[in-house]
Amino acid sequence: MPAEQSQSGTNVSYYRPSPLALKSAVREALPQIRERAATTERLRQVPPENVEALRAAGLYKVVQPREFGGYEYDFDVLVDLIIEVARACASTAWVCGLFSAHQWLLAGLTLKAQHDVWDNDSGALLCGSYAPACKAVMDADGYRLTGRWAFSSGCDNSGWSFCAALLPTESEGTLKPAFLVVPASDYSIDDTWDVVGLAGTGSKTLVLNDVFVPTHRVLRFSETTSGETPGASIYPNRGFNIPMLCVIPSCLAAVAVGAAQGALEDYLAQTSQRTTRGAVAGANRRMAEFPTIQLRVADATASVDAARLILLRDLQNVAHKMREKGIIDIEDRITARRGQAFSVSLAIRAAEALNASTGGNGLAMSNSVQRAWRDANAVGRHISLNWDTVGTMYGQMALGLDPQGQY
Repeated sequence: MPAEQSQSGTNVSYYRPSPLALKSAVREALPQIRERAATTERLRQVPPENVEALRAAGLYKVVQPREFGGYEYDFDVLVDLIIEVARACASTAWVCGLFSAHQWLLAGLTLKAQHDVWDNDSGALLCGSYAPACKAVMDADGYRLTGRWAFSSGCDNSGWSFCAALLPTESEGTLKPAFLVVPASDYSIDDTWDVVGLAGTGSKTLVLNDVFVPTHRVLRFSETTSGETPGASIYPNRGFNIPMLCVIPSCLAAVAVGAAQGALEDYLAQTSQRTTRGAVAGANRRMAEFPTIQLRVADATASVDAARLILLRDLQNVAHKMREKGIIDIEDRITARRGQAFSVSLAIRAAEALNASTGGNGLAMSNSVQRAWRDANAVGRHISLNWDTVGTMYGQMALGLDPQGQY
């Protein structure tokens, strides 16, 4: 195995494929994932074949600690790969991108928690429900959870889950949000997922009934949103110190960008040789000859290019600043959040420009451009990527006000 220098500057001997090799491996899996896109939507969950194909490509190792078999790349490498997968199937990219990001999130917990998950299976997959809708109850050296955790994308393919909850504290009446890591054997799945966009993500509801979670499997929001996690003190790679909201929402935004890019590719293939039909003005002319079509293609191309560049630039910026300065300031954090949400708005703009001119054929549920349009819009519904909310937060900061929002 070739020797490689780690990001912390230490010489280590371990195998890590290059980003180019990872992209090549992912691209080899895309034709079959694309063929199963309509099936994925009908199943309302990602087929195991897709999950395993991307495992074989190394996707889930990209930001995982190398001590547990991972490659420890920065998030720009992962987001670039998620965009690739979303070109073929947005639902698969959403789920498998989260599976990858959650390897990094797990690395923020105590080392004992990491061993709990990875000792028996270094490739264990984790889903998650991020909204702390339920209250935990203190019990000896841990907590007990009872309730329902919605929007748990990929739960059918996962062995563990991050279940967000409100933890009681020593201050009476004070509750603090946290992630609690729970094995799949401790919850059941309620099939509540039947939606118009990202339909194949299987974002169902987990049901827990008096489940005990030991303290070492708890990660407080205040720790991961600041980057000062128990796990960050273990690893020399400062990439594990980056605040969560600078990176994980980027993995979700990448799905919209990749979906729009895939829609553009399919639109060009469908439209370049298509001719109009019927007794209308311009009948029997090639669609490619219409200036309005040409303009839509230009608009969509520019929007996708800009969205991708913004996402990757901001991720590279936070990784560089963390390594060079050891801190990500509030302006960097809110700028990253701006880029995530704005890239999604650009992807939606691109998908809309294309879908609006697909004609009657575009109404078919099997039409890939129309599916990408629905998927991109579904990404935009996520609270972390809502442009109105995130955009105003950035504007507040730029105008010297106290920014209100998640960063």
